This record gives sequence, structure tokens and C-alpha cells, in this order.
Amino acid sequence: MEQDKLKFHFDKPPVLESERLLLREQTLDDAPALLKMRSNELVMKYIPRPMPKSIEDVYEFLGKVQEGFMKHENLGWAITLKDNPELLIGHIGYQNFDCANFRAEIGYLLDPDVWGKGIAGEALTLVTDFGFHTLGLHSIYAIIDPENKASAALLLKCGYVKEAYFKEDFYYNGQFLDSEVYGKVNA
Repeated sequence: MEQDKLKFHFDKPPVLESERLLLREQTLDDAPALLKMRSNELVMKYIPRPMPKSIEDVYEFLGKVQEGFMKHENLGWAITLKDNPELLIGHIGYQNFDCANFRAEIGYLLDPDVWGKGIAGEALTLVTDFGFHTLGLHSIYAIIDPENKASAALLLKCGYVKEAYFKEDFYYNGQFLDSEVYGKVNA
């Protein structure tokens, strides 16, 4: 590689578009939709994070996301439909960058009202392509709960491969949880 470390600098997340989707910067206006999703037990079933109890919790979360973005630690987007770009229907982004190794962790969540419509796959493809072709990533990975069969199927459909299964490698809410890692290399 021409550079010895991955570098990216944006004032705000660039807008990404597909046939149906517009991925844009998350704003405080997205807080009510994000609260709806992140407090939904179906959405959070396989995500070992506390559910927000109030809109203030979501504002705090969005503030931390923005702070991480300003430090170049993460890069995320609101998933919206082109015909209604104001309404957040999901979130996708790079939660962790390993810049020295040109690698990043991707994560996503989607409102159950739009599950099963190919939106997650479309968003994952957009962000994966952006990571490889614009950011210069060499590999992208996702860490999921092994019970989350829908997420595993999505990753496989989008060209990711199962790289690892870890027994009790994550401690959350008083118990040790297993995890699976799926990855994709820029070929």
C-alpha cells in the first residue's frame, strides 16, 4: 500500500445512495426513531447493549457517536429511503477502526417495520463498497451473536465469510456470551 496507515477525514459522513436508499449523517432529529428502534426488544435481542430508557439516553448516545466521529474512531450513517430521507429506518456504520491494519468493524440495526425488504443488504453493500473503494480498507468484519441467524444470512449473502466462533468471549449482563466473526477482504 502507498500509505502505512489508514487515514480518513470528513467534516461529516458523506451521503451514500443506492436505488432505494439514502445514507446520511445522523442528527438529533433522528432521536425519536432511534429511541423506537433501540428500545425494541426484537431489535436489541442479539445486541448486548443497554436499551435507552428515555430520549435523553438517545441524545447522549448520539453525542458519543459524534464525538467518536470527530476523533476518527467511527463513521456511521442513518439509513433512510430516498422518498423519505427525514425518517431514519436504521443505522449502519464502522464502529471501530484498526487503521494500522486497514481493517474496520461494521455494525447495523434496522426498524422491524422494514425487515425482509432487502434494505439491510442494500445498505451493507453500499457501506462495504465505500469502505473498500473510498476509505481504502483491506478488510471489514462484523461480530454477531451466533443465534442471530438473520444477520449471519445477510452477511453471507453480501459476500462475507464466517471467520471465527468464540466461546464465552464477551461478558454482558452477568453472563458470558459466545460470538461469531464474519469478514470480507477487498479482493
